[in-house]
Amino acid sequence: MTSIEAVQGDITTERVDAIVNAANSTLLGGGGVDGAIHAAAGPRLLEACRRLRRTDWPDGLPVGEAAATDAFDLPCRWVIHTVGPNAHRGQTAPALLTSCFTRSLDVASGLGAASIAFPAISAGAYGWDAADVARIAIEAVRSHLAPGVDLVRFVLFGSRLLDAFDHALSRPAD
Repeated sequence: MTSIEAVQGDITTERVDAIVNAANSTLLGGGGVDGAIHAAAGPRLLEACRRLRRTDWPDGLPVGEAAATDAFDLPCRWVIHTVGPNAHRGQTAPALLTSCFTRSLDVASGLGAASIAFPAISAGAYGWDAADVARIAIEAVRSHLAPGVDLVRFVLFGSRLLDAFDHALSRPAD
C-alpha cells in the first residue's frame, strides 16, 4: 500500500528518489516550481532537458505526459518533468491533470523510484483551483497502480495549498 502525505515546504530540498517538475512544454525552465528546480539542480539539468528535446520530444513535452532526467545538484536522484494543463488556455479537462500524476508515477515506477514528491501541478500560474487540483491528485494517486512506489509526498508552497491537500486526503477513497 502506497503511503500518501502532504507537507508544506520546498520541493527542491526533498530527500526522495524523484521529484516532479511542473514544467512547460519546452522543458527549458520557467518560473515557479520549474524555475526553482532548474536553479537548484544547476546548469546540467537544462542540458539534460535540451537533450530530451533533441531525442525524444522535438515538438515539446505534451500536456499530461512525463519524462525523466537526472537530478544533478538536487538531493534526489531523478527529476520527472510533466506539463500541467493551463486553465487560462481552456485546458480544463480533469483527465489532463490526472494524466500528469499517473504518467509521473509510471515513469517513477519504471526508474525504480520508491518515493516521489509532487508539487500542486497547475494550481499556480496555470489557474486551476487548489481544491480541484488536490482532489484530482489524491484520486489519481489512490487509484493508480505504480509498482514499487511506496511513498507519495505532496510538497506544497503555502498553507492554502496544504489545507486543500489535507482536506482531500481526509476524504475516504472511492
